[in-house]
Amino acid sequence: MVFTRLDNAWMRRGFTLLWSPEMLENVAHPSQVVSVRQFFAMANAWPEELPAGGGDALVVSGFEGCLDILSGLDAERWIENDLKDVILSFQDEYEGRAGLIFWVPSGRNRISMTGASEEYYWKHSASGSGRGLHIGRLLWSGAENEVERLLDSEDSNADYDGKAWVGLHHPRIS
Repeated sequence: MVFTRLDNAWMRRGFTLLWSPEMLENVAHPSQVVSVRQFFAMANAWPEELPAGGGDALVVSGFEGCLDILSGLDAERWIENDLKDVILSFQDEYEGRAGLIFWVPSGRNRISMTGASEEYYWKHSASGSGRGLHIGRLLWSGAENEVERLLDSEDSNADYDGKAWVGLHHPRIS
């Protein structure tokens, strides 16, 4: 499935990695974006109404900065042991009826997919692998075949890997 700026159902459910400033404008104002630190703190008492998407979404910034300061192995451990627990807590709290959006401005240049296997990787200079961190396995427990690309285009023939590609969306964290 492909979502566009005009079809914003993606922002009200599931988990999204987003790198388009134009698409972000449709979800949140800068004052509504929370840091990774704030995201972890919110897990102690999730708010009834979320700050973005008309109360149905949370936009988090700083994910890529956290990965950049960690070694490849430490980044994998942080995602699997710490970040994923908070993401699952968010999903459980809102019972899949709210969107969690990670704002990753460099995502377009740092996320790649291996076509034959549909495995997603994050280019991380300190990871032990030439491909980078296996972000699909770490975030989606290998359910990459359920990942949907966000395209900002009304063209039904838009290139999935081209300029129209503005994010990745998964309907549920496994």
